[in-house]
Amino acid sequence: MNFEIFKYLKNNFSQEPKIVDRLIVSSFIKKNGLKIQKNILLKEYLINEKDIDEYTNLTVFLSYFDKHSAALDFETLIELFEFVISPSDRIVNGAVYTPKMIREFIVDNSLALYGKINPLIKIADPACGCGGFLYNAAVRIKRLTGKSYADIFKENIYGIDIKEYAITRSKLLLSLLSVSEGEEPKRIQFNLFEGNAIKFDWSGKLNGFLGFDLIVGNPPYVCSRNIDKVTKSHLLKWRVCSSGHPDLYIPFFQLGLENLNNNGVLGYITMNTFFKSINGRALREYFSKAQFEIYIIDFGGEQVFKSKSTYTCICLIRKIKSDCLSYIKLPSNKMLNAKASSFNIIKYSSLDSHNGWNLQNQELIEQIESIGTPFGQRYMTRCGIATLKNEIYIFNPIKEDKKYYYLQNGSVYQIEKAVCKNIVNPNKLTKKTCTNNFTEKAIFPYYFEGEFAKLLSETQFQEEFPLAFKYLQEKKQILNERDKGQGNYNTWYAYGRNQSLEKLKNKLFFPHITQSIPNYVINTDENLLFYNGLAVISDSEEELQFLKKLMSSTIFWFYIINSSKPYGSGFFSLSRNYIKNFGIYNFSDCERAYILNEENPVKLNALFEEKYGIDLDCQLR
Repeated sequence: MNFEIFKYLKNNFSQEPKIVDRLIVSSFIKKNGLKIQKNILLKEYLINEKDIDEYTNLTVFLSYFDKHSAALDFETLIELFEFVISPSDRIVNGAVYTPKMIREFIVDNSLALYGKINPLIKIADPACGCGGFLYNAAVRIKRLTGKSYADIFKENIYGIDIKEYAITRSKLLLSLLSVSEGEEPKRIQFNLFEGNAIKFDWSGKLNGFLGFDLIVGNPPYVCSRNIDKVTKSHLLKWRVCSSGHPDLYIPFFQLGLENLNNNGVLGYITMNTFFKSINGRALREYFSKAQFEIYIIDFGGEQVFKSKSTYTCICLIRKIKSDCLSYIKLPSNKMLNAKASSFNIIKYSSLDSHNGWNLQNQELIEQIESIGTPFGQRYMTRCGIATLKNEIYIFNPIKEDKKYYYLQNGSVYQIEKAVCKNIVNPNKLTKKTCTNNFTEKAIFPYYFEGEFAKLLSETQFQEEFPLAFKYLQEKKQILNERDKGQGNYNTWYAYGRNQSLEKLKNKLFFPHITQSIPNYVINTDENLLFYNGLAVISDSEEELQFLKKLMSSTIFWFYIINSSKPYGSGFFSLSRNYIKNFGIYNFSDCERAYILNEENPVKLNALFEEKYGIDLDCQLR
């Protein structure tokens, strides 16, 4: 849709749902030449010439469609309803617009998996938003059964959403669908409810409820840190939420499956992080124990949603027993017509629910992991310091003299050199090859007792480093906003977390995510701090030299791209959770000496492939 249309809505309308809904509904009706004569709900949302201000806005809004020859069809209507959700509500309820192609694929394939369609089939969306999935389901049922839309909405379509305005928009959307096809009952009975799906009791709303035939949708994209306290307390009742800090989409699998009847089908587009994440561990175990018939279509690092930076997959789950799941990775959602024969069939018994599912090149990944000693058992990995306000503590001096660095942050501040440490960001190692090229300064309100840092007392800090103390005092309000103002720090100027506040002599730095084999850099300065990125630490610099060669190999990179979390533009994560199971081959002393002295990557890769028993040239052809 044209950007100007969205911009007009954003700049000219309040967050009052009914005002903007009247504009959108009236625009749709007028643009499509519909006549509303009987439907009570739609008549309430019609703007007429007597509503002078609203009618003027309607005329201006429609002019944008005329100017750009833009259609105002049902897909545009769904997109507009999703667009006008307030940003604050998006954070809380995780609503996003799901593209038409995705919705149609999920509804059509869920119906195909279910089999023969009877006129009383029941289809639900437990996070229906503005009704996109229900719209597609209703259209499909109409074509398959020939029933009236009023009967379909009464007998076949069900939905919940946590926001009242979302339920209203779903009713408006479905009412307009009915009218557009020549059906305009005065009143329509909907089974659409305002409520929180994770504590919603369908049996209390529907007499004789025995479960749905299909549950489809796009569960909310809310990360654990944005879930409110009340909702977090409700998560505790779900078995799939018993590991890590679960995101809100995770319980929707269990609640969906538990509200299906036997042989029912669940069809979701949702995050693909549960394959490997710690907070997905309980969900993986749930699937492995239940052993349902699951089809996973993984979009890897492609971002399907325009408004959300997240990585997704489609899960189609039939509630019948199966000893395996089916998996395929597609580089684009435009390839959704992939044949079922393209799926990889993976036995549940071969999957490791605790450490994560290897779904690509499974046999080769398991072969690599079975060799030698797991990375996580042999090496210690560290994340960098976490100030939670790097822009306050970390800086590049605009100049320096004998005693002071000069920091520019609003104003120019003198900062005592003695309270600063050198610091690097290993995430820059995707392009940089030496820490000297990107060393910064960090205000470090700590002192060392042996290997570990202790926080300076406020009196000591103020007396020894008055200028740095004064600078941080000016930024105190900003520091107090860390952790949404709920942080529990030793004192207000302490770093947000205590991680990596120690002297680490031998460090192998590397980035958190990378698009290709990164530049691994070894550093032996125990006073050098780092933030973001990662480091392997060791008592032996030689051990890190060996590890650098191995982690720079094609074998290691093959493992990463087939087992790690993908990001956009072909980036993959090197976080310790994704490298901890890589097997470190038990090389002989002679072989280790050869690896340490050999600089030719072709020869090194040949040795690694021989020891791991994998011919990558053959595998990648």
